[in-house]
Amino acid sequence: MNIADSLGHSATALGDRIAIYHGKAPYLSWRDLERRTQKLAAAMQQLGISQGDCVGLAMGNCPQFVEILYACWRLGAIAVPMNAKGHASDFQYMLEHSGARVCFVTADLADTLRQATAAAGAAVKLLAVGSPEVSASIEDADENTLPATPQDAALPAWLFYTSGTTGRPKGATLSHRNLLAMADCYFCDVDEVSDRDNLVHAAPMSHGSGLYIIPHVIKGASQVVPLSGKFKEDELLELVDHFQHCTLFAAPTMLQRLLANPSTGSLPGLKTLVLGGGPLYVQDCLSALQKFGPKLAQIYGQGETPMTITAMNKQQMYQAFENNALDFLGSVGKPFRDVEVAVIGADGTPLPAGESGEIVVRGDTVMSGYWHNEGASAETLRNGWLHTGDIGCFDSDNVLTLKDRSKDLIISGGTNIYPREVEEVLLQHTAVREACVLGITDALWGESVAAALVPQPGAAIDTADIDRFCQDHLARFKRPKHYRVLDELPKTATGKVLKAKVRAVFQ
Repeated sequence: MNIADSLGHSATALGDRIAIYHGKAPYLSWRDLERRTQKLAAAMQQLGISQGDCVGLAMGNCPQFVEILYACWRLGAIAVPMNAKGHASDFQYMLEHSGARVCFVTADLADTLRQATAAAGAAVKLLAVGSPEVSASIEDADENTLPATPQDAALPAWLFYTSGTTGRPKGATLSHRNLLAMADCYFCDVDEVSDRDNLVHAAPMSHGSGLYIIPHVIKGASQVVPLSGKFKEDELLELVDHFQHCTLFAAPTMLQRLLANPSTGSLPGLKTLVLGGGPLYVQDCLSALQKFGPKLAQIYGQGETPMTITAMNKQQMYQAFENNALDFLGSVGKPFRDVEVAVIGADGTPLPAGESGEIVVRGDTVMSGYWHNEGASAETLRNGWLHTGDIGCFDSDNVLTLKDRSKDLIISGGTNIYPREVEEVLLQHTAVREACVLGITDALWGESVAAALVPQPGAAIDTADIDRFCQDHLARFKRPKHYRVLDELPKTATGKVLKAKVRAVFQ
């Protein structure tokens, strides 16, 4: 009923075994993690934090992130993790919007948060993570003063702010029930977890990687936080080799960097690499499966139904690789067994296999709504379904292929063009490392196709050659009419391409 209870169960079962590592060094045992969480919850209570209050987490990846999450849930408070790459105005907005009066801050974000709180309308107390003052307040706190752990599964647990690629981010309100159902979905349809496993946090803990803490704590798997707190290929490779039985969540752009790193071998210490947060292109998928073997899984989800719409597990992906089933590898798999997924037309009725429409979802993983935003909640949650804004189609085997975000669909001369289809072709060219396809205003056609390309290391992109390549592999109306070669694509902290910034390059 409360996620914090699972930490207590693991602490009882595993005692002095290590729960969290910082780099290769032990940070806390399970017993000490449970004790620290209780004392931190008591210290937060002394600051006036109680059930239903929001607590900001303006933090880069660090071992204390786990303690603070579970201390919030022990009190019945709501954790509000925030993108560490945000601007001061982003932090100001999220603190004001959530109503958080306390915010934990890592040293690298201290100046930014001081600027943000100075501009905030309400006073927000900043707590410096790892500082002597905060550490002393935790040790001095009396955990015996804590009330019983709240047992209402409908209580909000995590305010998941969307990446905000267009406009202000919205706070998806995720309850204990949502997150525990998410964990069950992971166990059933993605991967088994045991107390031998190690979850390595190479991606931001404020978003994708942080969600994976929950199923791994339930099963007693250790958390490994890189010393750098960031995704650095060589450091990650060293940790995977050291710990063995390692699982990590990665955005497809992180996979591309791993594959491009000359030090990356077959990764015998890797157990599972879960990919999500953006389109996984077939060519990258093939390269990774050939290099790593049956260790890749893929999840399609959103913050509004975290990592739980469809999935393909390791066995399914590798079997498709062996059978050269490229259509399956280009899909996002089948719906989780505990959620309902449909593809609907403009009138809201389900579409048959092969027809594209909006993807909708319902089940225990779906958020209750957006925090303090009734209008957006009503628009997104209609007739009992979460409307994802994504376009896709099912095949006759109930495999879902994701076409694109509805807002990213290009309509040129009245014809629909899906950017991902064009990107898949561009990425087959040996000189292209990354591609971003979008529509730009065209006086004649309404929109025309534009492609921003990042070259492979040491390669040069000849756009005339790329255009000839597209002639051989794409229908004429789908070919890009405009090209730009960039050193890199602008991305969010979770690896999603910021198409508005790419579009600005063409404009």
